[in-house]
This record gives sequence, structure tokens and C-alpha cells, in this order.
Amino acid sequence: MPTHEVLNQVPPLVGHDTSADPALLEGIEREGAGWALPEIQAVGRLAGTPEAMDLGRLAERVPPRLHTHDRYGRRVDEVEYVPAYHRLMETAVTHGIHAAPWADDRPGAHVARAAKFYAWNVDAGHGCPISMTYAVVPALRANPDLAARFEPLLTNREYDFGLRDPETKRGLIAGMSMTEKQGGSDVRANTTTATPQPDGTYRVVGHKWFTSAPMSDMFLTLAQAPGGLSCFLLPRVLPGGEANPIRFVRLKDKLGNRSNASSEIEYDDAVGWLVGEEGKGVKTIVEMVNMTRLDCVIGSASGMRTALLYAAHHARHRAAFGKLLIDQPLMRNVLADLTVESEAATTAMMRLAGANDRAIHGDAAEGALRRLALAATKYYVCKRGPVLANEALECLGGNGYIEDFDMARIYRELPLLSIWEGSGNVAALDALRAIGREPESLDAFFDEAELALGADQRYDDAVGALKKELTQFDDIELRARRLVEQIAVVFQAGLLIRHAPSAVADAFCASRLARDWGSAFGTLPAGLDLAPILERTEPGF
Repeated sequence: MPTHEVLNQVPPLVGHDTSADPALLEGIEREGAGWALPEIQAVGRLAGTPEAMDLGRLAERVPPRLHTHDRYGRRVDEVEYVPAYHRLMETAVTHGIHAAPWADDRPGAHVARAAKFYAWNVDAGHGCPISMTYAVVPALRANPDLAARFEPLLTNREYDFGLRDPETKRGLIAGMSMTEKQGGSDVRANTTTATPQPDGTYRVVGHKWFTSAPMSDMFLTLAQAPGGLSCFLLPRVLPGGEANPIRFVRLKDKLGNRSNASSEIEYDDAVGWLVGEEGKGVKTIVEMVNMTRLDCVIGSASGMRTALLYAAHHARHRAAFGKLLIDQPLMRNVLADLTVESEAATTAMMRLAGANDRAIHGDAAEGALRRLALAATKYYVCKRGPVLANEALECLGGNGYIEDFDMARIYRELPLLSIWEGSGNVAALDALRAIGREPESLDAFFDEAELALGADQRYDDAVGALKKELTQFDDIELRARRLVEQIAVVFQAGLLIRHAPSAVADAFCASRLARDWGSAFGTLPAGLDLAPILERTEPGF
């Protein structure tokens, strides 16, 4: 008698196009990047190959190793990665997912890059240096001389790994190093010092508690100069080839994001160049933070879509109690609810990518919308990601909890995006600051919200309630999370009403606005049309 005949198990989800997401494709066209669709789809098809997926698994399962000294006792401060990591980095850079859009003046270039970042979802860890390289460029432009020297190398589509004089390399990767152990998000508590030198450089002394991708060619960092907290660019290797004295203390042992080396470092009289003015470090680096915050939203939306696809694929091939899971009423409710959440996140992400693109090209109104909507969406979507991943993992039952099925890896990755660039309280309070200090951002938000008025009474009521809530200033910090969640949900609802299929918008408004919904996924009310919602979970083959 055979004891190990395999029946009723699900075939691997491979060979699909990760960009074949209706909400993504519709957003690409709507936000002005339709011209880039062939390359976006090429990235999506590549991400769905068994080879790319195996690279992602290998890079995560064999984490980087720190070498502080060579075998002779000389200080080297290097991190060793498996070849799979470099293959992933090379692919991302070749397709311009790093800083390439800054060298492309076409409208929609930054939207196209967001879509490629979303589709190239095989490993979240290497996405960190890709994201930071993208984000460093607008901050670096506060020093035109440094931008002229390094921006062409940062935007070039060649991955050139190794510690050498940056101006001798074909392409550069950049990082960011801000937080310290005593301050965390309170960067003004930083104690690292920067002392000006006669040659115009600064000597930087201090420590940093989190520095991801420490083998990057250069870092933006914050340090206390004579004029106050300031922003500096520190290369790993100085002009001429001498190593800048940046010492690695240890690598972090993290919950997820394991393919990315996150380190504690010390600046031992390291050489840095001032970016912007002394005392304006936070203002200088905020543009970098805005870009990486957008990538947190993109990464969360991408992770949610990936988890949803795995869950729906499993349900289409696994039978229980006489029929496929996808045909079981309660599983249909769960999957439809997950789809609505995923589509809301992706649609909001694409709108923010479009606002970012237009703000970069000088549209002040879009810049104002980005200011508030990005902070609120970063808060909300990045918190929804781990919750969705947990429910999607459960759809696979015990298999979902096993490392071989990738759901565990997705589940581990998503909490990071809620923490990176300001955890929940930081993002919520930043949204309040935008409302208080930049009232034009609130005006731009309601201009956007009003475009959907009149189509759904539940939405109209939610907009009215939000306006009322914003007139009450007592205990506003205590209510910040509740208020910012309302902003994010209204933003998503308005976009779905305008752009999504009516079944998706109806389900969102019934559950997220009218609150005919439970506290877990799979509690959508009866009477909704779930079939067209579930159709949007088909992987593209």
C-alpha cells in the first residue's frame, strides 16, 4: 500500500506576472506611466520565475556575515553577502528601480519606478538599499557640487559592488544613517558630532544604532555641528582610495528582512561633507524620508497583494468537504475581504506615486496632497499589512506556517514597514503637524476627497464626519491615531469609488465606512457581489 501518495496538494504559484494586478495596471495608466508598461511587465514576469523566487529565498535564508578584521588582524569592516543577493541587486539596478527616475524627465517616470518596485517582490531585504538610493538624490541636491559629482553615478543602471573610491565606480548605492540608541526617532537627541576642518570637510565622531546596508558606497547622516543638527554625506571610501574610518560594531539579529544587513556603526573621526546648511539637517533630510515613506507604502501594498495571491491560489486548488475552498461561502468572504483591503492599499499607493511624480515636476497642489495623504497612508496601510498577511497565512492552514511555503517570510517582512521611517505614533503625529503647519495640505486633501462626493451616501457621511472631527482640538494628540485612520480610509474610499469596480467600492464602503463589519477579515455583510471581487485575484500567466 502506498503511504506517501500526494493528493489534494496545491501546485506552486510560479510562472506568473506579478504586475498583472488590475489595481496596479489601472493605476499605471491613470497616473501617466502607461508608456513604461512593457518594462514593468518584464519585471513582473521575471519576478514570477522559479529562478527569481529561489534567489529571494536563498538571500533570506543565508543572511549576510560581518567581518570586522581580516585574517591578519587588519581592520576591514566588511559585510559578505551570498551571490543571490548580488543577483537581486543587479536586476533591480538594471531595471532602474533604484535612482534611475531622477535622470528621466518624462512625466510618469517616478510612477513607473513605483510600479516596478511593487512588482519586483521576490525579496524585501535588498529593497532597502534600492529604496535608500532612490531617496538620497533629492536630499543630496541641497549641495549642488556633491549632486553634480555623484548623482550621475547614483542614477546609472550598473550595479558595481565593492569598496573603492566612489568616483572610480560605474554605479553607486547610497544609504541613510540617522538614529542613535538614546534617541531613536527623536533624532534631535543625537550626540554624534561634526567638527569643521580647514579644507571644508567635517570630522564626524559618534555612533548610530541602525544603519542598513552598510556596504553602500555612501551615507547621509545627521550629526551636531557648531550650528546645530546638520546633514552630511559620508563615503565608505575617500577620494584616492583610503577607507573612511567607519567601524562596524555588529549586525542586528532581526525578525525579518534578513537578507539586508542592518548594523550598528561608529564614526571614528570619519570625513563628511556638509549637505545643506548647518542646523538644517532635519529639513535637508526630510525629502529623503518622504521618498522612503512612499516606498514603505509600496512595499506594504506589494506584500499584501503577494499574500493574497498565495491564499487565493491555494483556495482555487485545495478541496475540503466536497468542493474547492474557493467555492466555500466563508472562504469566499475571507478572500473577498482581503482583496478589498489589498486593492484599497494599491490604489492609494498609485495615487501617491502620481502625486509624488507631479510634485517633483513642480505641481504645488500635488505636493501639498502628498504631504498629508502620504503620512496618513503610511500610518494606516503599513499597519494593515501584517494583519492581512496573518489572515492570508491562515488560509493555507498548517502549510502557511511552514517556511517552505513562503507565507512565513511575507509575514515576517511586513511589520518592518510600519516601523521604518517612523512607527505608528510618529507617522500619526506627523500627519497632525502637516494639518497644523501646512493648512494647504488639508485643503488639497479635501479637494481630492470632494471629487467622489455624491456617488455613495456612506462616503458622503464619512467625509462630513471627518470634517467635524477636525474642528475638535481637545486631546487631539490623544486622538491622533483615530483621526489619521479616518483620513486614510476616506482617502482610500474616495479613490475606490472613482476608479475601482463598483463591487469593490461597495464592499469597502459597507465595511470600512458604514462599519457593517467584524473585527477580523472575512466578516463582510451579506448581500455583496463577491464574484467580481474574487476575479481580481487571478494571477497573470
